[in-house]
Amino acid sequence: MESMGTLGVLAYLGVIVLLIVSIWKIFEKAGKPGWAAIVPIYNMIVLLEIVNKPVWWIVLMVIPFVNIVIAIIVYVELAKAFGKSAGFGIGMIFLSFIFLPLLAFGEDQYLDGTASSSGGALDSDLV
Repeated sequence: MESMGTLGVLAYLGVIVLLIVSIWKIFEKAGKPGWAAIVPIYNMIVLLEIVNKPVWWIVLMVIPFVNIVIAIIVYVELAKAFGKSAGFGIGMIFLSFIFLPLLAFGEDQYLDGTASSSGGALDSDLV
């Protein structure tokens, strides 16, 4: 019985390490320092820079319920900044242990925020 608890803790720690490494790699792909992924608050500032949102949005991230809306917006914009769809951004919110590594270790290149301001490269394919 106790070994199940140990295996659960090890699995949990493995997922945490995977997420940290993934965010580190995403930051590097966007031309930001990877180590910023492990610095509290600064990592949110860097993420806002990557998605071309104002730094003052960090204040919105500490307001209950507003932070949920901001997180959705930021992750959808992060997906678009790498040429992915809004659905991929939603996937990063609900299944981050799958979608963040896909973004980090995939072939997707950072588009310097140009895709999110023009509606995304994939959105134009739908018209």
